[in-house]
Amino acid sequence: MMKNIKAIAFDIDGTLYPDWHLYIRIIPFFLKNIRFFLSYNKCRKVLHRTAPLPDFFEYQARLLADEMNITVSDAHQLIQDKIYDGLKPYFKKIKPYPHIREVFDSLKKAGFKLAILSDFPPEQKGDIWGVAPKCDVILGSESCGALKPSIYPFGIMAQKLGVHCHEILYVGNSIRSDIKGAGNAGMKTAYIMPLCRRILRRPLPDADISFENYRKLLKIVLN
Repeated sequence: MMKNIKAIAFDIDGTLYPDWHLYIRIIPFFLKNIRFFLSYNKCRKVLHRTAPLPDFFEYQARLLADEMNITVSDAHQLIQDKIYDGLKPYFKKIKPYPHIREVFDSLKKAGFKLAILSDFPPEQKGDIWGVAPKCDVILGSESCGALKPSIYPFGIMAQKLGVHCHEILYVGNSIRSDIKGAGNAGMKTAYIMPLCRRILRRPLPDADISFENYRKLLKIVLN
């Protein structure tokens, strides 16, 4: 078992499920709303570089309003309709990576605290393929006021778990947001490798653990 690790936390998008499963399904929705999505993506890039905000959602709406030349109220509504509510139905048809529930059950049984920290509202994914009830903390970074890779949401998660950052292993798929963000916060990191790295057998030097599937992650953590 990994020494000094008391909690294991997970990203959602691209970590608990293959993100391309979502991208394929939303192509018609994306094309129908392409102006919004392109503008929204520009705003999110700014937000990923922004310090913690007292009202994240208001600032996000103001950025989108400026980008699309609309009112802030309309921007709030568009984000709600196209992102928070609009994408929700697609997740009902997406399956998680194999063995996710098995891994959460085994980690819980081994005595680890479990958490989820995502840049999008976790409730957007319902019960997160059955693992939500097994978690001690479920947190959206937006509600913390800052997106990853800011260390701020990682710190809030650690506080809510009641453990120190260096006692947490954070699992993610984004090098910048998950691995470097959690690493800068003082956490250990586990990187789920994309297909190209699996084929080339190239683990990520920045991560403490690089793994191909969740049973391998479980074996590394528990051994």
